[in-house]
Amino acid sequence: MNDVVLDVQGLSVDIATSRGSLHAVRDVSFHVRRGETLCLVGESGCGKSMTALAIMSLLPPAARRTARRFSFLGEDLNVAGEQRVNDLRGNQMAMIFQEPMTALNPAYTIGDQLMEPYLHHRRSGVQQARERAVELLGKVGIASAGQRLNQYPHQLSGGLRQRVMIAMALMCDPELLVADEPSTALDVTIQAQILRLLADLQQELGIALLLITHDLGVVARIAHRVLVMYAGEVVEEGPAREIFATPHHPYTRGLLACIPTPGRTVRGGKLGSIPGVVPSLVGAFEGCGFRERCSLAQPVCQRTVPVHASPTGQSWRCIHATIAA
Repeated sequence: MNDVVLDVQGLSVDIATSRGSLHAVRDVSFHVRRGETLCLVGESGCGKSMTALAIMSLLPPAARRTARRFSFLGEDLNVAGEQRVNDLRGNQMAMIFQEPMTALNPAYTIGDQLMEPYLHHRRSGVQQARERAVELLGKVGIASAGQRLNQYPHQLSGGLRQRVMIAMALMCDPELLVADEPSTALDVTIQAQILRLLADLQQELGIALLLITHDLGVVARIAHRVLVMYAGEVVEEGPAREIFATPHHPYTRGLLACIPTPGRTVRGGKLGSIPGVVPSLVGAFEGCGFRERCSLAQPVCQRTVPVHASPTGQSWRCIHATIAA
């Protein structure tokens, strides 16, 4: 367990609403090892971003986080005080947010925002922080880094802003990097560059990377392990190679069937889709969250659903231990 950076067991996030408690994340468990890329996938609204915010202790005031175990480098963060969490966040634990234009403060220069966490956590001088900022801007592929420090976010393209966000997250040499759909707001070409950059940095620096995305093409390229989320819970997990080769859960199979396949997808034909909508998670919830959209559902799916495991390291939450291809 020495190489486990983050160990989360039984994570739940409940949000108080006027209609009752919204169970945004339900009993989610996973771990991320040093040098590993763990991808958390699922359609919008399945709880991916809420899981990331729970890890970083950035949940909104109405949300309540609980977990049987919440350990970072062996330290129990369930009992850590606010000051200790502040010491870790932006230092040993860092996050790249979805939209760099809103994550960056438009009133401050790139240099001020890059240097702030380094000055705060490392208690360094301005010159040392500036040198670190220039070094990392160069590492993430931004030319004329020294000049960029004096620019404001609106003077940079979306791709450059996202590179700045990556550099900012790396300023203090974090052990864990959480990337919440870091390429969503970018065009396809820039997306590929950003994802390749993240993969290269992860390998070079040996950090634990938790990548949140809904793009299975991204997952296939860079993930070591995959967690598939639906309706706030993990429905399948395992090595990326096995998830793509032999998916077990009907939802995972549905997601993979939605990916256009070159040479097999008919031009002008209908793309794959999963019928139905995500169920409401407000109030009491029991059984399989996918049952209303699943062609294999049975009455027993309304009750507790078992978890199965395979010798290849996969596990899935379904009444079916095996599903015919």
